[in-house]
Amino acid sequence: MNKTDSGQRARKTNAKPRIERAALSLFVDSGFETATTREIATRAGVSEGALYRHYKGKEQLALTLFMEIHNRMGEMVSQALAASGTAEERIRRAVTAYCALADEDWLLFSFHLVSLDRFLPHDERREDDPMTRIENVISAIMESGDIPAANPALVTSMCLGVVMQTAHAKIYNRIPGPFSDHVESFTQAIMAILYQK
Repeated sequence: MNKTDSGQRARKTNAKPRIERAALSLFVDSGFETATTREIATRAGVSEGALYRHYKGKEQLALTLFMEIHNRMGEMVSQALAASGTAEERIRRAVTAYCALADEDWLLFSFHLVSLDRFLPHDERREDDPMTRIENVISAIMESGDIPAANPALVTSMCLGVVMQTAHAKIYNRIPGPFSDHVESFTQAIMAILYQK
């Protein structure tokens, strides 16, 4: 194998992650509708054909990136909530996992947050969806008597609002620093919701 073949193989290998990062950046900065495959390829430093070798188009690329973090988030948060401990310990673990995921890749996390309405069907309840998983665990904690009984869907939405609305503010540069800096504040706010009269 000569150096040219080796260099071409390295470029092909490195193309996919560059395409994904460029797409995320454009989707968050400009919006999904505005971004084009040509702009994504240009920002990634690859040909538009290279993008199409990895993805059928912009929609498949965006959905793949969205589901990657969506499924991971659901698994992490539900595992943290389902482990043994007091309600507060479980909530703190779930919040810590959520914040750690945000800090690990803020660009991907931001894209997920701003794309929820686009990629999740509004008329379909999935059991593996993060919101459904959290709602099921909160319902079980209510049934055990560890927190007051209430409408699990409403309580779950309110709890998620604590972290998600703050994340939106961080996207718009209103909240500085790592998201994990706020774990304790999030935990206490969620506990106040769970124990509301």
